[in-house]
Amino acid sequence: MTTGAVDLRGAVLQRGEGELPGDHYLAARPEQLLWGRLPCASDAPVLSVAPGETVTIDTLSHEGLLEDQGRDPIAFFGRHGVRPDQVLTEAVDLARSSRPHDLSVDGPHLVTGPIEVRGAQVGDLLAITVLRLDRRVPYGVISNRHGRGALPGELPAGPGTVSVFTPVVETAAGDFGELPLRTDGPGAVRFPLRPFLGVLGVAVAGDLRPHSVPPGPHGGNIDINLLVEGATLYLPVQVPGALAYVGDPHFAQGDGEVALTALEASLRATVRLDLVPASEALERFGAVAGPLAETREYLIPTGLDADLDVATANCVRAALGLLQARYGMERHLAYAYLSAATDFDISQVVDLVKGVHARIRKADFGD
Repeated sequence: MTTGAVDLRGAVLQRGEGELPGDHYLAARPEQLLWGRLPCASDAPVLSVAPGETVTIDTLSHEGLLEDQGRDPIAFFGRHGVRPDQVLTEAVDLARSSRPHDLSVDGPHLVTGPIEVRGAQVGDLLAITVLRLDRRVPYGVISNRHGRGALPGELPAGPGTVSVFTPVVETAAGDFGELPLRTDGPGAVRFPLRPFLGVLGVAVAGDLRPHSVPPGPHGGNIDINLLVEGATLYLPVQVPGALAYVGDPHFAQGDGEVALTALEASLRATVRLDLVPASEALERFGAVAGPLAETREYLIPTGLDADLDVATANCVRAALGLLQARYGMERHLAYAYLSAATDFDISQVVDLVKGVHARIRKADFGD
């Protein structure tokens, strides 16, 4: 089932068009994408950079490309008033290619990369700082499919996929996504856009590409909506060169991502790739076993597990270790502080492995 149809207005950033502010540019060509799987140690990098360099990366949303949507983005988006020239050429190229993809076996996500960061060694942290995120299209899609989401068995109500087409509305007060109150009725709701990348990661050891849905120590599909412009994600390097990648672009997401997807839509991301040597990482953050984020306001440790209670406990332990290492805070006092002053938010409950992240205010510690 699809919903919505509008007269679209807004720019489209096709491959190579518009500003490319990074030291390097990586397009989302089919040969520079992985679909449904994430990089492993045996994957060859599509780009090699020095630590501290910036890369402008085109990402591609999977919506409109998946088998349950017809694997024909021109036809899928055309049903909502999108002209063929408003569909990204990379999406068309990939859909028409012979690239195999089976949604019953693989994840849905498209990731651009991997990128070698020269000198990265196992034990270091890779720091991915999001410098800029530009919308590539003036629309996106929110989907509930294959019995997933927070209410499996209740929604979707029928056997098919529900894909809700969502245009971008630009106003003097800011940019918004717009949804109808009823499929064919009057009225609409608008919500603010806060673009971020749902997938940021490093390659795993070995020669088996992991499924793109569950997040893990490598990062991957972590879906933390605080990773907007200015945020940094730290990931423990698992293979020489790190082999970084990004994807799963979102225009907006609520904590929990309860319907299964957020407002999925293609972005152009400019990121800086830095290395934190193992000894420095231990001093600054303690032992980092999984994704750790930082914004101007917050330190953001994470916890992951198929059980939400266990994910929460893992996040609390990560937060305790961070406060002990960074500030020398005694464990029982750190526990008291977290209980009184720190929010533990649900990142998502739909990715097989659930995620929780904490927001530790740096200002409380004079940072």
